[in-house]
Amino acid sequence: MESKKPKMTDQALTTTCSYWVPRKKRRCKMTANKGSSFCGAHSPPTSSPSVSDAKSGKDSFQERIPCPLDPKHTVFKRKLAKHLTICNARDQESSLPYIVKGVNSGDDVEEQEDLDKLNQIKLHELPDEEFYGLIDKVKALYDKHINSSIEDLQLEHEFLKEELSRKDYGQETLRQLTQASSLLGILQEAHQLTDHTSYVEFGAGKGQLAYFLATVLEGQQLTHSQVVLIDRMSLRHKKDNKVANKELVQRIRADIADLKLSALPELKKTQRTVALSKHLCGAATDLTLRCMLGDGGATTDYVLIALCCHHRCSWRSYVGRSFLQQSGIGPREFAILTKMVSWAVCGTGLSRERRKAMEKADDQPAETNTQRLSRNEREAIGQQCKRVLDFGRLEYLRSLGYQAELKFYVPRDVTLENVVLLARPLASAREFQNKCS
Repeated sequence: MESKKPKMTDQALTTTCSYWVPRKKRRCKMTANKGSSFCGAHSPPTSSPSVSDAKSGKDSFQERIPCPLDPKHTVFKRKLAKHLTICNARDQESSLPYIVKGVNSGDDVEEQEDLDKLNQIKLHELPDEEFYGLIDKVKALYDKHINSSIEDLQLEHEFLKEELSRKDYGQETLRQLTQASSLLGILQEAHQLTDHTSYVEFGAGKGQLAYFLATVLEGQQLTHSQVVLIDRMSLRHKKDNKVANKELVQRIRADIADLKLSALPELKKTQRTVALSKHLCGAATDLTLRCMLGDGGATTDYVLIALCCHHRCSWRSYVGRSFLQQSGIGPREFAILTKMVSWAVCGTGLSRERRKAMEKADDQPAETNTQRLSRNEREAIGQQCKRVLDFGRLEYLRSLGYQAELKFYVPRDVTLENVVLLARPLASAREFQNKCS
């Protein structure tokens, strides 16, 4: 006899919150409260008095109000005081000695409101004189200071050879592994994989680079070294959680803008500090350089930063302002320049997927009449803008007693953002040269 399955009621099926999250373009995945279509955070505010539950003696329908710190979510009115102490939207100025609000943000050189207005500039609305005038300045700076001075330094670390040879990995995974392998190879060749060293990864994200670095340290029995990850977000599925020796890895949740490196207690456990990052976006690179070098108490023995996203640089935090100002580039020109850099990676104005599809079909996109430059010209100028911004960073490092240079650490077919910034104090550079001679 065929058994009948019980029918699920609509109420039983409603197990997840019905709130639509605009930013994620999907419904909330939290479990809905009993008797409600919403979870606790997204229950709509109410002004109705509580209705007493005769059986339990407790309120069965409690009043919810918008959170005063962030009205996007609600909270039980009777629990408001406690909620304000733990809400993620609260001002989280910490009493921790290494958190100092805005310590690396840069000087207030201009009113923030004025800088925000400059960011609204549109390239196609610029008069020809200003548009071509800035391009001429960029070309002159590039020819004078950079041109063909960036050399290849494309290495591979022995530890990742097996990973890179796997056939079951997709293109994106192999791309990330290639970059990590080259960065570890650079550390190896520069004799930076040593004991009694703290490796501080800025903007660590999910910690893939830190994971491979910690595994290498463990394999080489550098047990007195450690990897310290810095990130302002608390992400799920962190790769560093899979490191076998948990004592090798420390994760610090902090905004780089607020991090006083010399006060970080973890660094007092070791004798040396190496700062590194894989694709540290725009202003975060400048915040990191200020963090490492702007505090007289902080010493960094080696710097390795894979650069990217120059369109996210800001005039306030950018460390190469003096170099640009001496070249006649101020806040307005800087805002325009940070828009031109995007030409280096998307000169067509089309998405990556669309460009790949058209390349396969041998169908090149037609140039639009609104552009004053050809696609190839835009891409070349975008690259020059990036390198000019990076050269300003080199000048900043050199002014503080560092030997600094740029290298191509992977081919362009791996990533268009293929430049790494390397630096070490001049004293240690001399010692290294004597050691190798």
